[in-house]
Amino acid sequence: MADLRSFVYLDRLQPQFAAYVGANARGYIPVPGYAAMMVEISPGVMINEVIDAAVKAANIRPGLMVVERHFGVLEFHSQNQADVKHAGQAVLKVMGKTEKQRIKPKVLSSQIIRKVNPYHSQMVNVSRLCSMLLPGQDLYILEVQPAGYITIAANEAEKNAQITLVDCRVYGAVGRLYLAGKQSDVERAAAAAETAIKRIDGAES
Repeated sequence: MADLRSFVYLDRLQPQFAAYVGANARGYIPVPGYAAMMVEISPGVMINEVIDAAVKAANIRPGLMVVERHFGVLEFHSQNQADVKHAGQAVLKVMGKTEKQRIKPKVLSSQIIRKVNPYHSQMVNVSRLCSMLLPGQDLYILEVQPAGYITIAANEAEKNAQITLVDCRVYGAVGRLYLAGKQSDVERAAAAAETAIKRIDGAES
C-alpha cells in the first residue's frame, strides 16, 4: 500500500510557475490559467498506477512524472478545473485513500535575506531552475516537507505579489522555494506562501 505524501490542487497556474513547469518537465506543457494537481507518493514505482488512473478518468495532460526509489511524483493539468478534480478523485480511489489521509505539510525553514550581495546572487544563479536573482533584491527561501506542497506555496506567492520566481524544487526529501523582489513584495509573497501551507490539513507524519 502506497503512502499519499502530498495531494495539492492548484486552481489557476500563475505565469512564472507555469513557465517553470513547462521548462523543467518532460511531459505536456501547461499555460497560465490552467488548473493543476501535484501528487506525491511513496514508494515511487507506484506512481505508474496513479498516472494510469488519472489519464483514463478525465481529459488531463501529465506535465511531470518522477520515479525515484522512495518518492514518486506526478503533476497533471487541464484548462478545465472539473477535469483536474475528477482525475484527482480517480487517483485517490486507485490508492484507496481520502484527501484527509495525505501527510500534513510542515514548514522546515523560512528566511528572508535583505539586499543580496552580488557574489551571493551569482552563487544562487549557478543552479537555479527559473529566473535570475539580481544583486540588491531581497531573497525569500522556504523549505517544506513533503516536497510536493512547495507547488502551492510558489503559486500562491506569485498570485499575491510582484516577485521573481528564482528556483523551485518539487520532489525529493524536501521542497524548496526561492523568491526575489522588493522588500514589501517579498514579505507579502512569504506571508501568502506560508498561509497556503498552513491551511492544508492532513495526517500527522
